[in-house]
Amino acid sequence: MSRIAKSPITIPDGVEVSQSGGVITVKGKLGEMTMNVHSSVTINNTDNVLTFLPTETTKDEERNAWAQAGTARANTFNLIKGVTKGWEKKLTLIGVGYRAQARGKVLNLTLGFSHPVNYDLPEGVSVETPSQTEVVVKGIDKQKVGQAAAEIRAFRPPEPYKGKGVRYTDEQVVRKDAKKK
Repeated sequence: MSRIAKSPITIPDGVEVSQSGGVITVKGKLGEMTMNVHSSVTINNTDNVLTFLPTETTKDEERNAWAQAGTARANTFNLIKGVTKGWEKKLTLIGVGYRAQARGKVLNLTLGFSHPVNYDLPEGVSVETPSQTEVVVKGIDKQKVGQAAAEIRAFRPPEPYKGKGVRYTDEQVVRKDAKKK
């Protein structure tokens, strides 16, 4: 049984959650998001508290139904947090001459290649560059923010010998010793 599905979600003030069929819609101050819910999950909204339960199933399907209920609960919580606070990922550029500059919906990166790298941001994701070596990816959809940050990091992942590259701010890179004689 899913322990995550058993914990209810309290809907904060200013957030409106509606459900029709297999689709749940969450509206907040930052925007509106929708999500499809698996048919084996029942969502109950009583007094601004959401509970997630599996539908009546056979013994064989019960395990999968609880798993789907836990997934629906986690994704709904991410939607609610996204429309209230938003999601952000911070990246740091480490290396001589490595720079980032945001220009509208394009992030211009100089990462030691013979050419600059221009990354077009997906819809619903914005980027800020507080300094030349810091990139902050923001948005209301957790999946899109994480995917955009991963794609930016993939242009030059951190290497283990000098530590140069693009890394998450809280990421620990295990350094290797140089070649010994």
